[in-house]
Amino acid sequence: MNRTKIAFDEIIIRPATFDDIPAIVEIYNYAVLHTTATADYELTTVEVRSKWFQERKAGGYAILMAVWEEKVVGWAALNPYHSRIGYRFTAENSVYIAPDYQGRGIGTLLLEKLLECARAQGLHCVIASVDASNPQSIALHERFGFVEVGRMRETVYKFDRWLDVVALQLML
Repeated sequence: MNRTKIAFDEIIIRPATFDDIPAIVEIYNYAVLHTTATADYELTTVEVRSKWFQERKAGGYAILMAVWEEKVVGWAALNPYHSRIGYRFTAENSVYIAPDYQGRGIGTLLLEKLLECARAQGLHCVIASVDASNPQSIALHERFGFVEVGRMRETVYKFDRWLDVVALQLML
């Protein structure tokens, strides 16, 4: 694993563009194959993520990129929490970091900017659904004031085991 020191001021957080979709796919697919950060089993494609990208942008939801030395090292997005109109002021967040860059504070930078976008969008709360065996992600969210509002036992089955999901919520 590449453990080159990265200073916070060297990371650029910027809105995603259509050209970022291959990097989003690469980082997400690593998570699909190797982590419980997503319940997906199947790899995504540029075509599928292009539709996802267009839907988020059309709905006013932020997608942010973390870039270091012109390389995408992470991304984050706000996603509709539910399709029913009454949920329109609630979003679920996603934060994914490239494997060689995890544990360096990039998730902190992305989540900070993502929450600024959520406030600017006029959202009332943001939900995070996190695998209970991922204390780093839970701690990241708690640093920003997310509180655990529920724990759903054995709701995800991945890598031949049942996973609990922690629901965290931040009121904006």
